[in-house]
Amino acid sequence: MPRNRLVILCIFLTFNCTLSAQNETRPAVDTQWHRFPNGRMAGYTKPRSFGFLTQVPGDAGHIAAVPFKKQSLGPLIAITGTTVLLIFADQTISDGIVKFSDEIDLHASEEYKNLISLHAGKKEISLLKAPLNLNTAIYQLGQGFPSLLIGAGLFTFGKINHNYRALNTASQLAESFILMGVGTQILKRISGRESPSDATRPGGAWHFLPAFKDFQQHTPKYDAFPSGHLATMMSSVTVLADNYPELKWIRPVGYSLTGLLGYSMINNKVHWISDYPMALALGYICAKQVSIHNRKVIDDPYSRKRTTNLSLTFQYAFGEFLPGLKYSF
Repeated sequence: MPRNRLVILCIFLTFNCTLSAQNETRPAVDTQWHRFPNGRMAGYTKPRSFGFLTQVPGDAGHIAAVPFKKQSLGPLIAITGTTVLLIFADQTISDGIVKFSDEIDLHASEEYKNLISLHAGKKEISLLKAPLNLNTAIYQLGQGFPSLLIGAGLFTFGKINHNYRALNTASQLAESFILMGVGTQILKRISGRESPSDATRPGGAWHFLPAFKDFQQHTPKYDAFPSGHLATMMSSVTVLADNYPELKWIRPVGYSLTGLLGYSMINNKVHWISDYPMALALGYICAKQVSIHNRKVIDDPYSRKRTTNLSLTFQYAFGEFLPGLKYSF
């Protein structure tokens, strides 16, 4: 074979590498994109001022419509069925938890020490207090302060670093906190269920649609169902986990703390266990709705698994067909 033909043949026998990717619409310059481990991307824009307030009516409307959607029928049946079954076991479970807690010296009393307080006449208003026992510390997790503290930290970080993801997550935590307060209060004032501490019969009585004055003056007699503490905790964990999925510890730690919170509230006779399924569902749904409003999630075009292919090709050159190897990925 002539020398020039040999050179040409060697060239065609080398790998011809080709790389193809789908065309992608470029995001707006004011959108910050974050790649998630699940092959998705989330785009965050700078949140609007007081968006966590202005979006509440719209998101509340979407949440109220969820039970009437066809895809919600299965979960709704599961939540209702679980609640009904647990109602029959409420008193037995409550008595068992209280007895076990006494045996391990997990004190049910709520004990605090005021760290920062404000005096208004003869009345002292606590601004910051520290729990004095373990059960109280766990119970405090669901009172909203830890969630607001995390939100404040994310807001500060986002402002300093111009990080839209942190700013939007803080906004979501604030909005979900408001939605939890409004949603649980509506359900409490409809159901009127007695707390274990004020129960007049095993499992507590239900006083549907109690008078506003009665509810305000004797709150523990009417506000057990559902648990606002657990709904807030579930919502906060879901918001954080959805926006920072690369932090794998958020869900297991968050769910563990949620379980401990649920235990402590039964121990100090604030809630029955059947108050929890609806609270967990409400917290989860609210978190998902505020997440939808505050970010855009798309498939990551560069996360697809690439396949390689090696094939023999023939190309016409210099008056004859020459063999070559084509490597694509």
